[in-house]
Amino acid sequence: MKSEGRGPVPRPDGGGDPPCEERRATARRPYEGVWRFTAPTVDASVPQARHAVRDLLVRQGVPVTEDLTQGLLLIVSELVTNAVRHAALVSPTLAVEVAVGAEWVRVSVEDGHPYRPTALEADHARTGGRGLLLVREVTREAGGVCDMEHTASGGKVIWAVLPLRSTPLL
Repeated sequence: MKSEGRGPVPRPDGGGDPPCEERRATARRPYEGVWRFTAPTVDASVPQARHAVRDLLVRQGVPVTEDLTQGLLLIVSELVTNAVRHAALVSPTLAVEVAVGAEWVRVSVEDGHPYRPTALEADHARTGGRGLLLVREVTREAGGVCDMEHTASGGKVIWAVLPLRSTPLL
């Protein structure tokens, strides 16, 4: 997997260090940032993406519970699996992005396929087709939100935002 991290954003006025009071008010937590991994749209990318996200959370010291970590990893696995199964012919690569704020973590998977899938209702006779339903349910139970958007290049990005705190968002 190819990885890139984005550090602090420079001040728009180009000025030096802000006064001490302003610095405290705008100080970033060390775990905040945005990281993006790209991978080929193949089966081996599913566990690689899951391990890369877990390693990133640990390396950055993101304050996640084990339950939240497991939920995030399940979401990443399902979204990467969907890209591999349904977008590989049109999209030879996929991107996994992890964005962490003071009180939330966002994971997203982007591919170049224009098809916008829908979460299927549970059909116990089927062995597949429940990935997005599972993503939606895990996200909801964690107190987060998930959605899908088209990209400027004609593909799509599916994302989920979960709170870092243990109580669900209202």
